[in-house]
Order: sequence, then structure tokens, then C-alpha cells
Amino acid sequence: MRWREHGRYRSRSFTREADGARFEREVERTRELGGVFDLGRGKESLAEFVEVYWRRHALPNLSDNTRASYGRVWEKHVRPALGGYRLREVSPNVVDELKGDLIASGVGRPTVRRALALLSGMFSCAVKWDRLDRNPVREVSLPSSERSRYVRPLTLDQVEALRAQRLADDRQLDATLISVLAYSGLRPQEARALLWRDVGARSLRVERAAAGRTVKTTKTGKIRTVRPLAPLAADLAAWWTAQGQPNGEALVFPTQSGRLMADTDCRNWRRRVYEPEARKVGIHGRPYDLRHSFASLLIYEGRPAVDVAAQIGNSTETTLKTYVHVFEEFDPAHRVTAVEAIEAAREEFDVRGEHADAVEDADAKACKPASTRKPTRGLEPRTPSLRVIKRVVVVWRNWEYLASNNAFHCMTAPNRDRLLLLLCSVDDRCSAPAPGNRA
Repeated sequence: MRWREHGRYRSRSFTREADGARFEREVERTRELGGVFDLGRGKESLAEFVEVYWRRHALPNLSDNTRASYGRVWEKHVRPALGGYRLREVSPNVVDELKGDLIASGVGRPTVRRALALLSGMFSCAVKWDRLDRNPVREVSLPSSERSRYVRPLTLDQVEALRAQRLADDRQLDATLISVLAYSGLRPQEARALLWRDVGARSLRVERAAAGRTVKTTKTGKIRTVRPLAPLAADLAAWWTAQGQPNGEALVFPTQSGRLMADTDCRNWRRRVYEPEARKVGIHGRPYDLRHSFASLLIYEGRPAVDVAAQIGNSTETTLKTYVHVFEEFDPAHRVTAVEAIEAAREEFDVRGEHADAVEDADAKACKPASTRKPTRGLEPRTPSLRVIKRVVVVWRNWEYLASNNAFHCMTAPNRDRLLLLLCSVDDRCSAPAPGNRA
């Protein structure tokens, strides 16, 4: 077959007449559409084209997390299998064979879907940049995204036991972060990007999420508000006070240097802090799983699926698919308010009141109160807990009152001695004071 292109005669031979006829139709179609038929299109290998794709599309358009995810999938799964193929050699059959090989080798379905998404994005750009005429990945079906198992919301006893451990170690940031994840349904990346100006009197405003060391839109690209439960509101108020009442532009959960928690910081916190402490109370999973506890609390309050979906930032369809087993277990005749359920769990793990009853009456009369406000009970202190040595913590139920009124120094000597004896009773490394010693 011969034709004229760019003022020159070109030719190409075929062994079968049908192939030559099909090629002629492609040439005529390209001319009719006003394009230029280039025999060199699609000659570059997939490994060569990925560099162009990365520079022209991935860097300016994809988030850091997406690029990192695509990079891992490319190096581990796609490049070894297809890196040497020319673009025009990658057919739907080749892509489908890759999908089958990945599934057969035990690669998870989410990873297979991500590999196909990467290839589809690359070939879409190849079509847009006149390397190819069609995207072969579009004709390959994606593996099912249906869950293979039901989510298992953590019980409130597990959440409160985990939170009590962090308070006992004087890690109020960890305890408050656990409360936010479990009692507001925020995703971990949304909690990392939360600012104090987003914390209102009756709502938490979720507008952004962390991505690497920067912020981006939420996972769904939509903003939402969450109605904080009363125990969570108290936890946030206590953490705000412990931080020195920062301004609205400050991060709620910053690093020690005050910056945004990066992905590496989050992974280190999960591996070094969350997982070891969670195993102690029988929790096996990710910090993300705390979010399911909030959804289950709303369901057992009798909230409709639409309301639950709006609070956790999912579509109603996704919410029903994810929590269908929780909805089925809910009995409308036995509704439990979330606040009551949390407070009941906190009573069981009340580290503040564990040793307070013995001295509560005497210490409350130590000085004339300057305020009639009732001291906070449970595990939501308005001030940092009282530490004994480093890891033994006994927070006095009236400590807020005593600290705010400077009442410790005006206690009578017997009452002060009783308090010191009590503290020493939980740690034998300190010696009890002599009776009447005011030092």
C-alpha cells in the first residue's frame, strides 16, 4: 500500500489483504478528521512513556499520597510485567492477562484496581497526546470492590481502656486524638489537618485533610459538619487548655515542633504508640477503625442512614453497605444515647476517681471556694492530670478546684498528709512524710 504524507510517498506491505484494507481505512479516517497519520506513533516503551506521564500529568495534578501509591504499584507490579512493551503493543488482552496474573499471585484486589487505574490514566494521556487512538484499559473490567468481610466497630470498653492508658502515661494528645477518631468519625488525615477555628461550640467543621506535609480536600471532596458529643467536647476543651489556649489557626494535633503531622509521623505513631497500646486491650486494627465506633453509636441511637452518612462523610449507599450488619442488629426498642453509653464506659475506667473517695470530703473543705462550679467527673479533665513519679498517675477529682484557687497550700496539715500518704500508697518508691510535716 502506498500513500503521500508530508510531501513524500510512503509505503507499507502486509501479508494479508484484510490487514492492508484495515490500515487503509485508518489512514482515510485520520485524514477525514483532519489529523496526521504517523507511523511512528506508539513506538516508545511504557517505561519511557511513564517519565513523560509523570512530568506532564502526575506531578501537577496528583496528590503526594496518590503519586507515592502509584510509584509503589508501578515498580513492584506494572513495570516488571509491561515496562518493555511499546504503547501500541499493549492491547486489552495484555492488560487482562496482567490482571489475572496479579490476582493469581495473591495480590489484593485494591492493589490490582490501583494498578489498572494507573495504566488507565497513562493510556488516557497517551490518547490525549496523540500517541494512540484508544485506551486499551477501558475494555478491561475492574476487580470487585465489595468488602470481603464486615467492619468490626470497637466496643466502648476497648476505646475507653485505650484512652485511659494514654492518660495514665500523661499523653493527653494521644487520648484526645483517640476521642476525636472514635466519637466524631473523622478520618485520621482529617484529624491531622483540624484547626482550632474548626472546633465550634456545637459543631466540628471538616474542610480539609492532610496529604504528606500539605493539606488537600477531604477524601470525597466535600465539606461537612459533625455534632460533637458532650464527652468529646469536654476532651477538646481540656486539650485546648493544656496547650495554652492557642489561637484559631493553630493545629489541634501538631507535632512537638508545632507543624502538621506528616505521613511518616502518622505511621510512626501508629507503629510505636497505637498498636502496642491497642494490643494490651485486645484491639487489632488501624486507628482508622475507631471511626466505625462513632457510626455504631449513631446507629444505636436510632439515627437514620442519611444522618449517619452525613456525619461520617460517606454517601448513604456506602454507609448502608458498610454498616448493614450493625443496622440489622439494632433493636428500636432498646435505643441507647451515645453520651450515656460513653459515660457508662468511662465510669468503669475512671482513673481520676480511683483513689479520690478517701480524701474527697476532707479536701473539699480545705479552703473557702472561690467558685461554685461542680468539679468535672469521669475521664475528661479540664486540667492536666497529677503525675506521681513518671507513669503512676492519680488525678484527684477536685484537683481543678484546688489548683484554680491555690488551695493546696492552705490545706490543714492533717489533710495534706493524708493526700501525700495516698499518693505514696500507689508508688512504693516515695516515702511517706512524717505526721505534721508541712514541707
